[in-house]
Amino acid sequence: MSREAQSTSALEGTFAPIDDVLAAESTSEEDHSAALMEVLNYYKAADFAFDYVAEHRAITKSLIEGAHRQLVEGTDAETKDAGRVRRCQVAIGSPDGTIESSRFVPMPPGPELEAAVRDLVEWTNTGRDRDPLVAAAMAHYQFEALHPFNDGNGRLGRLLIVLQFMVDGLLQEPLLSVSPWFEARRMEYEDELARVSETGEWDSWIRFFSSAVEASAIDTANRVNLMLDAQRDYVQRLQGSNYRGGVARDIVEALIEAPIVRVPALARRFGKSPQGIEVAVKRLVSLGILVGPYGTYRRFYVAHEIRRAITSPTP
Repeated sequence: MSREAQSTSALEGTFAPIDDVLAAESTSEEDHSAALMEVLNYYKAADFAFDYVAEHRAITKSLIEGAHRQLVEGTDAETKDAGRVRRCQVAIGSPDGTIESSRFVPMPPGPELEAAVRDLVEWTNTGRDRDPLVAAAMAHYQFEALHPFNDGNGRLGRLLIVLQFMVDGLLQEPLLSVSPWFEARRMEYEDELARVSETGEWDSWIRFFSSAVEASAIDTANRVNLMLDAQRDYVQRLQGSNYRGGVARDIVEALIEAPIVRVPALARRFGKSPQGIEVAVKRLVSLGILVGPYGTYRRFYVAHEIRRAITSPTP
């Protein structure tokens, strides 16, 4: 989720360092940059969407609109049309903001756009007689071509890839991050989407999309295995030290979710005193599980093995 949130936002020109994303739980909102707030909004939108699909096993128009509302909340893109299919014309790839210079102009707002969004949503839920990978490739293109919202279409479109895999039974949990692969090939990604609009030919785009999913699935599985290996190693180190403090074990289990931590945030999370957390953290530092503190005022501790598993470059 951290990698996907950071990378899918970077694809749209909003960049927040991955370490800031990983440390966000340990910092206050007042310290978050505007870019980081946008990235963290993806968490909210994705959590909302994943919970809905896990319960209903369907993608609906209201789900997409609700996710969009979460995505733009508190940002410059939060207008009166947040969570609603756009009511104005948009243009993509325009150097001067004009339609005439745009690379692609989606269909205008109105009843036809509303109907097209409903048709796409209905189509994504009828997966019995089709290849789910090809279907996800086609649905992703169609969503980006419709460009149904004023902002956030790229992030929502890539989120819908994982949601559709869940609906079609390819994923039981949303453990797939596709955006880093697309980000590393941004121009090719945009060119392949544009080629479908220009030529009506699907094969090249579907091959490209399938390569993205295959590589991303392998990469995600490798990272998850590295994180689980690190967590097992941390547990063994803690057990081998004969340390009896239960909160230290709780911290170790939480590191796979948040490998960059601070004492005050851990105290709030576990309902313990900062002094007790400080003792446990120092013990984990002595065992090489955590390294730190880094910084002077905000003292961060890092589980480097888990951090590396998340942040190492995409092959």
